[in-house]
Amino acid sequence: MQNKNESVMNRRKWMQSSLALTAGGITAGGLSAAGLTGAGLTAGLTAGLVSGPVAAQTNNGVAPSPAESKNAASASSETSSYGAANLGLGVTKQLGEFLAGIQYSDLSPAAIHEAKRAVLDWLGCALAGSQHPTPQILISTFNELGSFPAATVLGQRSLKLSLLDASVANGQMGHVLDFDDTHLGGVILHTSTATLPALLALGEKNQSSGKNLIVALVAAFEAGIRTGQAMPRHHHGGWHLTGTLGTVAATAGSAKLLGLDAKKTIYALGIGCTQAAGMQQNRGSDCKSLHAGKSAYHGVLAASLAANGFNSSQEILDGNLGFVRIYSSTQNLPALTADLGKSWLITGNGYKPYACGVVLHPLIDAAIKAAALSNIAASDVASLEMTVHPDVIRITGVDTPGSGLMSKFSANHAAAVAYIDQAGGVLQFSNERAQDASVQAMRKIVQIKSSTELRLDQASAKVTTKSGKVFEASIAHATGTVANPMSDKDLENKFIGNVTKALGAEQARKVIEMIWSLDQVQDVGKLVALCS
Repeated sequence: MQNKNESVMNRRKWMQSSLALTAGGITAGGLSAAGLTGAGLTAGLTAGLVSGPVAAQTNNGVAPSPAESKNAASASSETSSYGAANLGLGVTKQLGEFLAGIQYSDLSPAAIHEAKRAVLDWLGCALAGSQHPTPQILISTFNELGSFPAATVLGQRSLKLSLLDASVANGQMGHVLDFDDTHLGGVILHTSTATLPALLALGEKNQSSGKNLIVALVAAFEAGIRTGQAMPRHHHGGWHLTGTLGTVAATAGSAKLLGLDAKKTIYALGIGCTQAAGMQQNRGSDCKSLHAGKSAYHGVLAASLAANGFNSSQEILDGNLGFVRIYSSTQNLPALTADLGKSWLITGNGYKPYACGVVLHPLIDAAIKAAALSNIAASDVASLEMTVHPDVIRITGVDTPGSGLMSKFSANHAAAVAYIDQAGGVLQFSNERAQDASVQAMRKIVQIKSSTELRLDQASAKVTTKSGKVFEASIAHATGTVANPMSDKDLENKFIGNVTKALGAEQARKVIEMIWSLDQVQDVGKLVALCS
C-alpha cells in the first residue's frame, strides 16, 4: 500500500502531466479525435505535440525506440501547422458580404410577406408564454440582480429591462410553449424566437423602421439556415439548434439592423459563434426555452461589440477550428453560399398548429384524424399504433412525462391526448393533461413504430378497438409545413387565441393590422408598445 507521501507525489505528477497536456492543446477528447492513444500518444508526445516533463516520460520513462522516433518525425510534419491559421477559403467572407449588402428592394414579395407572418406568429407565442412560470422566474431573477430599464418586456405592463436581459426574457417567452415557427429546410430551427427578441430590443432603442426589421429578419434566416445546412450532423451531436444556429441567426439579424458593414458583420458572426451553446439534454426543462433567449442575447451583444470595434476570426464558419467544423462531425461548406440571393430561405418557414415539438405534428394530425374517423371513445380502444419517421422516436422518446414541458417531447403523450381531445394546443401539453389519469391510461396502449419510408412530415395511425374493429388514418404532409401551410387567416386566429387574455380583443386586432402593414411602420417601438 502506498504511504501518504507517495500518494501525494503521484497525484502531483499526474496534475503536472495533465497541465502539460492541456497547455499543448491536448485533452482527453482531443487525444481520441486525433488518434493519439497507445502508441499514437507516444508518437504524438515525442513529436513535440506537448512540452515539458510529460514529453520526456513516455512509456513509463523509457526512451523511444528508433522506430518510434521515425513515427514521431512523421507525426510532427503532419501536425506542426497552426490549427487555427487562415485557410483562405473565403466562405465566411462571402456570406458576411452578402448579409451586409441585402436591401429591402432585393426582397421578393413572398419573402416580405413571410417575414410579416413570422412576426405575427412569434409575437402571439411570446404573449401567450408571458405569464408562464418559467419566464416569470427569469424576470424576477433579473430584477433581483438589477437590470437597467432600456427595452420593453412583452406582456409585463410596461416593464423594461436592459437590452440584453429583455432579449433573454422575450426569447424565453416566445419558446417556452414550443408553439413558435420552425424551419425544416434541412435543419430544425426556431429562427424567429432566437432573432426577433434581439431585433425588437435594438429596434425599440434605435427607432428602426418596419422595413429594416423585415430585412434583418430575412438576413437572420439566411445565416441561420445556411449554417445549419452546412453542418449535417450538428443535431445528432446533441446540440439544440435554437441555441447554436439561433445565435448565428440572431447575430446576423442584429448586425443587419444596426447597419454594420461587411467587415463588422463578419466580426459579429465570430463574436456570436464563440458564445453559441444549447444541449438537447435539457429538453423538457426550463433551460430549453432559455436557449432561445440566450441566442437573442448573443446576437445583441455580438453586433453591438462589433459596431464598437471588437473583432474576431474572419473565418469563424469555415476555418479549420471554426463553428461548422467543430460543431458537426461532417460538413457541407458549399451550402453556406450556394445561390445567394436567388431565393429567400424565409419563404420555407413553417408554423405550428400544435404546442409541442414540431416532429410530433404529423403524429398528432394522424391521431386526430383517426379519432374522428373511428368515433370510438378512448376507453374502448385496445391499442393505438402510430408509425412515424425514425427521427421522431430519437427526438421525442419520453414515455412517461411528468410535466407539461416534458410532454411536449413525448410521442406517447401526444398521440394519447390528441386522440382523446382531438386537439394539440397549449392545454393539451400542460401539467394538468400530462398528469391526467385518462391520458396516462391511454399512453400505455400507444405503440410508436418507425419507418424509413416515411418523410419527417408524414405519419399514420391504426386504431384497434376492444371489439376487434380497425380504423386507419394517414397524413401526407403535417399541418403547418410548406406543403400543407397555415393560411394568413389561420395565423390570425392562432394569434387572437394566444393574446386575447394578455391584450384584449381590440388591442389584438390593432397589432394584427400593424403587422400586415409593417413595411409602412416608421418606428417598430410602436409595435412593441402595443404588446407591452
